[in-house]
Amino acid sequence: MNKGIVMNIQKYSVHDGPGIRTTIFLKGCPLSCWWCHNPESQNFNFELMFFNDRCVGCGNCKDKCEQGAININNGVATTEDSKCILCGKCTDFCINEARNLVGKEFSAKELLKEIKKDEIFYEESGGGVTFSGGEPLLQIDFLEEMLRLCKEQDIHTTVDTSGYSDFKNFERILDYTDLFLYDIKHLDDNMHKKYIGVSNELIKENLIKLSELNANIFARIPIIKGINNDEKNIDETIEFLREINLEQINLLPYHKMGMEKYERIFKEYKLSGNEKPSKKNIDVLLLKFQQLNTKIKIGG
Repeated sequence: MNKGIVMNIQKYSVHDGPGIRTTIFLKGCPLSCWWCHNPESQNFNFELMFFNDRCVGCGNCKDKCEQGAININNGVATTEDSKCILCGKCTDFCINEARNLVGKEFSAKELLKEIKKDEIFYEESGGGVTFSGGEPLLQIDFLEEMLRLCKEQDIHTTVDTSGYSDFKNFERILDYTDLFLYDIKHLDDNMHKKYIGVSNELIKENLIKLSELNANIFARIPIIKGINNDEKNIDETIEFLREINLEQINLLPYHKMGMEKYERIFKEYKLSGNEKPSKKNIDVLLLKFQQLNTKIKIGG
């Protein structure tokens, strides 16, 4: 049975597909979006998250670290990356939970057991399980097995994807996936490379192919002021989606909820935090997208 690395399990989610859902965030992503609100999902491997404001410099973590990777400097625990093996032992003895290990290995059987705990909510709300990330197709063997097991239990399945994957991976999971949440971030390839880190050609090609196979698709479009909310990009996005068979389009106004996470994993947040579009801008975009004769929703 396959094993996967899970970043987080979010229960009672109502923004990741229909009904009440359990959202499984798998670790690892080939993209590096400037506004990513799960930056701890980008690295496939386990990762240490440190809350500087919680650390009281008690030294428990230092005493328990068998690698000698932790020191107390100016009353705060610091870690030498070259010595740390990410065993997570220090997190077990941190009295204020200032140190968290991001990522936990699950077998498919173990994760299915967690999912099934919420079955009553799926049945009453028309919900199910959503596999997100990161990019869940990066762990394709584990994802395929989980989707198959869920379908055997008659659990509605959704995959939240960036679209940046070999199409063979989509073909492997198509029969087990009830709904794809598919991100469209920018139509200009150069801008896509700048703000997302990769070309958008594969993403567009895969969306067209999924549509041709009659997959159920919700397009999800983040709206970031000064990056992709200009008239040219919006018009090009609408024209591209005009030939795509979509069940719904979700416009997702930028938020900075993940901004503080960057400091905790020692990464730079490249935006100012002021990129939320105005209500007027969103209203204008809503009217524009309504010409597609597809259900349009603001938010997840």
